[in-house]
Amino acid sequence: MRPAIVDEFDPPFTVSEPETQTIPFVFNVPHAGAVYPASFLAGSRLDAIALRRSEDAFVDELFAAVRSLGAPLMTAHFPRAYLDLNREPYELDSRMFDGRLPSFANTRSMRVAGGLGTIPRIVADGQEIYHSRLPVEEALHRIEWLYKPYHRTLRQLVRRTAQVFGHAILIDCHSMPSSSVGRDDGIKADIVLGDRYGTSCSTLLVDLVEAALRGRGYTVVRNKPYAGGFITEHYGEPALGRHALQIELNRALYMDERSMQKKPAFPVLADDLIEAFAQVIADIEGELVTRPIAAE
Repeated sequence: MRPAIVDEFDPPFTVSEPETQTIPFVFNVPHAGAVYPASFLAGSRLDAIALRRSEDAFVDELFAAVRSLGAPLMTAHFPRAYLDLNREPYELDSRMFDGRLPSFANTRSMRVAGGLGTIPRIVADGQEIYHSRLPVEEALHRIEWLYKPYHRTLRQLVRRTAQVFGHAILIDCHSMPSSSVGRDDGIKADIVLGDRYGTSCSTLLVDLVEAALRGRGYTVVRNKPYAGGFITEHYGEPALGRHALQIELNRALYMDERSMQKKPAFPVLADDLIEAFAQVIADIEGELVTRPIAAE
C-alpha cells in the first residue's frame, strides 16, 4: 500500500471532537500519519514502503470510534519518519545536518544515538533515511511548523479536559512490530501498557485498562519493552490530576506487516478496543465515587 504524496500538509493534524465531550479522556495518535511530502521522498534513499515501516499504521482507524464514547481524538497526518512527536522538541543528531544546531539542542540522548531523534536518521528496521545531510534550517522549520503547533494543541485539549472534569486522562495510542515482543526477552504480548513504571498515571487506571483488555482475551504486559516516551512522561502529572497512559498494539493482531494490508481481524480489534474503554470509563466513574483518581 503506497502513501499519499503531497507538496504540503493541509492540515498537518486533526482533532476529531464528539458533539459534546462527556468523559475526561483524550486519545492521541502521533505516529499513524501516512501523508508524505514529495520533497521528503525525493531526498530519501528508501522507497515509500520502506519508509512506512516506521508508521503505527491504521492506529487512528482502530481508535476512531472513541468519539462515540464522548472523547476527542487527535491524529497527526505527517509520518513519524519525517518528524517524531514522541520526542523532545530538539533531540537532534548533529551529524545529520549542514549548519550549527541551537546550543539548547539535545544531541546526546540515547534516542539520538540510536538514530531515532525528533528528526529520525533511520526507519524502524535500521535503514538510513537520507541520501545526504539536511540543512539545519529544515529541521528547525519542521519543529516550528509541525511539532510545536501539535503539542500546543494537545496541551490545550488536556488542560480544557482537566478544567471541565477536574482531571484529565490522556491515552497515547501506538502499535509495535511483532518482532519486538516474544523473542530473546521471553516477553509475549498482544498489548503493552506503559505508565513510566507507575509515575505517569494512577495505578487504578492501568488496572482497569488491563482487566478490560484481558477480559477480551488479549495478553497484556506493563512497561516491557515500552514504558512510554516523551508524551507519556511529560503529560502525565498524577499529582495535578493529569494522567497519561501509553498503549502499544501488536501489529500482527490487525495487519500484514510486510504488505501493510489490514487483516480480516481488523474490525474485531477495533470493536474490542472501544468496548474495553467503554468498560474502563464505566468502572472508573464508579471508583471515583470513593477513590478520586487524582489522589492515587
